[in-house]
Amino acid sequence: MVCRSASPAPVGAPFSLQRRALGLVTVLIVVASMGASLQRAVAAEAAPATDWDLSDLYPNAQAWTAEYQRVEGIARGLEQYKGTLAGGPEAMARVLVAISDTQRASQRLYTYAKLRGDEDLRVAPAQEQVQKAQALQTIIDEKTAWLAPEVLALGSAKVEAALAASAQLQQRFNVQLHDILRRGPHTLGAEAESVLAAGGNVFAQPDNVFQQLADAELPFPTLTLPGAGAVRLDGAAYTKWRSSTKRDERKQVFDSFWGTWKAYQGTFGANLTTQVMTEIYLARARHFDTAIEAALFSDNMPPTVYRSLVAQANAALPTFHRYLRLRKRVLGITDDLAYYDNYPPLFAAPPNARFDVAESERLTLAALAPMGEEYLALLRKGFAGKWMNVLPHQGKAGGAYMSGSAYDVHPYLLLNHNDDYLSLSTLAHEWGHAVHTLLANGAQPYEKASYSTFIAESASIGNEMLLEDYMVKHARNRAEKLYYLGEGLESIRQKFFRQVMFAEFQLAIHEELEQGRALSGQRISDLYCGLLRRYYGEAEGAMKIDPVYCSEWEFIPHFYYGFYVYQYATSMAGAAQFTQAILEGGSTARTRFLDLLKAGGSDYPYDLYKRAGIDMASPQPYQALVARMNRLMDEIETLERTP
Repeated sequence: MVCRSASPAPVGAPFSLQRRALGLVTVLIVVASMGASLQRAVAAEAAPATDWDLSDLYPNAQAWTAEYQRVEGIARGLEQYKGTLAGGPEAMARVLVAISDTQRASQRLYTYAKLRGDEDLRVAPAQEQVQKAQALQTIIDEKTAWLAPEVLALGSAKVEAALAASAQLQQRFNVQLHDILRRGPHTLGAEAESVLAAGGNVFAQPDNVFQQLADAELPFPTLTLPGAGAVRLDGAAYTKWRSSTKRDERKQVFDSFWGTWKAYQGTFGANLTTQVMTEIYLARARHFDTAIEAALFSDNMPPTVYRSLVAQANAALPTFHRYLRLRKRVLGITDDLAYYDNYPPLFAAPPNARFDVAESERLTLAALAPMGEEYLALLRKGFAGKWMNVLPHQGKAGGAYMSGSAYDVHPYLLLNHNDDYLSLSTLAHEWGHAVHTLLANGAQPYEKASYSTFIAESASIGNEMLLEDYMVKHARNRAEKLYYLGEGLESIRQKFFRQVMFAEFQLAIHEELEQGRALSGQRISDLYCGLLRRYYGEAEGAMKIDPVYCSEWEFIPHFYYGFYVYQYATSMAGAAQFTQAILEGGSTARTRFLDLLKAGGSDYPYDLYKRAGIDMASPQPYQALVARMNRLMDEIETLERTP
């Protein structure tokens, strides 16, 4: 898989319980697996902790089960509070605290189950535990489906009076109550809300089916590669070998890997179509005209943000095509640049560019020095704890993520560290999420700590950019400098242009159904192919797209998270403007950025960005990112002319 789930509220959950939050925050790149032998190779005495300690959540599985039974009993009794909100501020506070405390305990239970399950996806009891944790959330949603309709029945005046009379309501629940009032036109009656909430487990199944098939059951081919022997070409191995410097080898990898996925195009197409149908159904059930309207409404996101993102990315395609032509020239390709030419590094990695976990932590701390001591102290604290599951092994979930749902404990991070620069960058990225979570949890009560994806990725991608600049600045020679500049360019391709293309693709497949047309695996591939050709400049001669590779959409888990991916691109643009300001403006810009992270979910993400000095509906953040891309290419071309 490319990334891990963001653990959103179950699709169809009552608006009042859909926290604008991330449980698992993601990185876009699957780190290649080297097998369980890597774990055995690490000397336990000398290396940092490479496995997490879940006893910080629960001492053992038996303790989890006991807590699950306790919380389930409380959850099933939450309906007793129905009809009591009108009893005054104290009664309202009592209801909201009871529901919040149950949610808080449920998220901790889910965190433990998810982390245990991802240690080995082949262990059926662990996967059943994840399902139980998901089912508990559905119970909570179903038993509290009356809450939003009851708040709306009170009316704005009574809600505001209760907030004014109760410090507890104001401090902990003002955002939630105001959000319920805002969502009034799209909130159904108690019975209808209960019906939608009861469907939460069903609505989650397309993602579950995808994960089971893609991570555990897809019959990946075995390929014989020079110097490696027989390689089982699963997602992690594909990610490793697609970067081969031998062009015929990476073509072989692409043909074999995507040929396997192509054979399941119909199955993945039916599954993704079910996901899209679900999102359209829920949008219409809540009186939205389109699924994208419903998705943006959740974060109170101005539609101009989405439109500006797409418009600015398309306006910047000439810069992207400049990069593709640079790639073709540097790689020495004399015929058409192909899609399988995207992944080998522009410049050879330095012989000493091996970064084990300890070295990755050291470099991350050094690179993030501009973030200040408050930020660095939290990083050191995290590095000293057993918060990470670092090394790959068979059966382990692919990719990388930070899980921050256990508010009362600390973040946990899943990585698949491969001792290369990508692994170093991924570690810095995920710890950006972790420090963001620590800052928000330290500054906000539970009810207002969780933050939108729209803000989340700015922290992590900002870390990556500071790391890139640090590595370029401290490169020991011209070859090293070129390598890190090339990696910075590829990061922009993957996290900006690729994600905007994904966002356009999601909009296209939703519009197919919304406008009365049908979807099939082949139709989805055709839509994806058209976007690949436009973004990668086939008509302009920048790259030739082989239709076989248009099955790539099948591999992307983001498409099961609603309209999610556009926020990676906006976040990267925001990060570009923020990091430049921090490097140029010092403490003032840093304080604005840290205040944004500490704000958590205390306001809507667009408004929090504006408060920090950036308007994501304007062209400026996107132009800052394009300027960074052109600057990196200018530096490369200058170095190439230097003897």
